[in-house]
Amino acid sequence: MATVQTVRGPIDTSEMGPTLMHEHVFVLTPEVQSNLPEPWDPDAHVADAVAKLRQLVATGIRTIVDPTVIGLGRDIATVKKINEQVDLNIIVATGIYTYETPPNYFRYRFPPEGGNDPMTDLFVHDITEGIVDTGVKAAFLKCAIDEPGMTAGVERVLRAVAATHRITGAPITVHTHPGTHRGTEVARVFADEGINPGSVVLGHSGDSVDADHLQELADLGFVLGMDRFGIGDETVEAARVNVVIEMCKRGYSSSMVLSHDTSCVLDWLDESARTFVLPKWTYTHIHEEVLPALSAGGVTDDQIDDMLVKNPRRYFEATAR
Repeated sequence: MATVQTVRGPIDTSEMGPTLMHEHVFVLTPEVQSNLPEPWDPDAHVADAVAKLRQLVATGIRTIVDPTVIGLGRDIATVKKINEQVDLNIIVATGIYTYETPPNYFRYRFPPEGGNDPMTDLFVHDITEGIVDTGVKAAFLKCAIDEPGMTAGVERVLRAVAATHRITGAPITVHTHPGTHRGTEVARVFADEGINPGSVVLGHSGDSVDADHLQELADLGFVLGMDRFGIGDETVEAARVNVVIEMCKRGYSSSMVLSHDTSCVLDWLDESARTFVLPKWTYTHIHEEVLPALSAGGVTDDQIDDMLVKNPRRYFEATAR
């Protein structure tokens, strides 16, 4: 039987159940947090996170996949503390989130001749040994490309991620910018690295209404992350729902996964402003409004099961070791 690492330890992939494939617990800016005049209150934020994740569990979701890595304020020790109070499988990542250059720590540490990139060494350690002293092992890799495109720094991170995948078998999630077809650039680099597209989620694919382009990526074998439900106004939300419906009509429910890309705490935005501007950007929005809308548009229960259960499980089983 295949297993996958979670914050609480390894589980059989059959225990994943309904899964949201791109959700954060915390997204933070640690350097700012540690220098604010009003100190960060971890206990209050832990309690808030526990309450929000319990609401999610009540919908029937059994697993979330959290792609918070370096560049997004990853804090596995606190996530572990939260998970001790919530009966939920949380699968965490290793990698680097950047649109242009790696963090300066890695920017000026170059791969030795014939050796691994220092980033790869860190990623491998997170997967095989664990993340710092938490005892938690990462189960997948995260990197990013956005409007700036395939900069030298972004390409270096992607290739370090690819090298880690070859060493460990861990699957990959890539933040992409589908409006500029960045998934095509990811496909080029990963093809050069010999990566099976079935091991890669192209995150935020649902931001595109170009079903023909999404079909091209799915035909290459990539998994499409339809994973930003709740962000934007009603027109944007309707477009995200409609492109999933269209892809299901074309027979691609086995190529998509669903999520919100939300978090308990996101310090990029003032919490009151976030709640006012994005009231539906919650962990429960898919179950409350998106699934009924998909069903009304002709998406079958079996297709929803593909996107919430079968495809996440297949993603982690394809390269499980």
